[in-house]
Amino acid sequence: MSFIAKPKVAHPDLPKNALGLTRRQYEGANSTLCAGCGHDSITAAIVEACWANAIEPRNLVKLSGIGCSSKTTAYFVAGSHGFNSVHGRMPSVATGANAANRQLRYIGVSGDGDTLSIGLGQFIHAIRRNLNMVYIIENNGVYGLTKGQFSASADLGSTAKKGEANNQSPIDPVQLALTLGASFVARSFSGDKAQLVPLIQAAMHHRGFALIDVLSPCVTFNDHEGSTRSYQYTREHYEEAVHADFVGPASEISVQYAAGESVPVTMHDGSRIVLRKVDREYNPTDRGAALARIRERLRAQEYLTGLLHVSTSQPEFHELNATPDEPLNAIPYARLNPGAAVLAKTLARFR
Repeated sequence: MSFIAKPKVAHPDLPKNALGLTRRQYEGANSTLCAGCGHDSITAAIVEACWANAIEPRNLVKLSGIGCSSKTTAYFVAGSHGFNSVHGRMPSVATGANAANRQLRYIGVSGDGDTLSIGLGQFIHAIRRNLNMVYIIENNGVYGLTKGQFSASADLGSTAKKGEANNQSPIDPVQLALTLGASFVARSFSGDKAQLVPLIQAAMHHRGFALIDVLSPCVTFNDHEGSTRSYQYTREHYEEAVHADFVGPASEISVQYAAGESVPVTMHDGSRIVLRKVDREYNPTDRGAALARIRERLRAQEYLTGLLHVSTSQPEFHELNATPDEPLNAIPYARLNPGAAVLAKTLARFR
């Protein structure tokens, strides 16, 4: 019941971070996602990472697009700034905000539909610019907000709830980011908090674009062709007496496994994936080796998890564009608009 406010009472002995804040002070509104949704586990990991990193809430900017994933930003760090953009356009909003004020921290939360379909071009150029932000993809392989159509990340041959198979090859955001030169690339599972929290912490400390692709189970989807519960069928046969809907509760899926080990994970719908955590000798600074290892494990039908690639030598967005250190709204107007003489002198350089 999301309309019930969280109680404000807090025990005086709750652990506090370097800023004197408790974990509760990094939470947001109550989630309205389905019970058992992996996205809520990701929210919990973000809360933990922000608390552990002692992020000042007023210095954090949360950005999202459209979809179940994009509701996530309402559920953590209520005292921060937030912007819910249109479908697929979150990277552009993040670019503009980042260019205007480099002193803030930026974290974007998107989904596989929002990022890899309508927002793919935006996503690619954010990587090219090495935009200084954390970019989390909550990857469930479907459009959960519109009842489960296959997304661009759905595996070839995977079946929908009623059995039809996906016949299109998936877009892998991790491989795509590596080929585009991303400076921080990681993948995790929503139920592996022990791995996901430190990955988010590391991404927050990275200078440049930090991608974390998080495999996140969707517990309910049912709007495919042939279903008598689909939007199309309902519109054709609808005779409303009272609006009612129900999604049965499900439990969170959690895993624990050591570096170098693999673990099979049974999803809510009965399907199974296999996760393999990178070993301790893995070198995340070798882009080519990272791409080869990811493809090797995919051939073995395994998802490689952990910090897959990181580069600290690439210039980030502000270095590439020589932006000022101060926020634009703090720069005196005379510097922002030096006048017609300076404009004419600048234009003369290009004649």
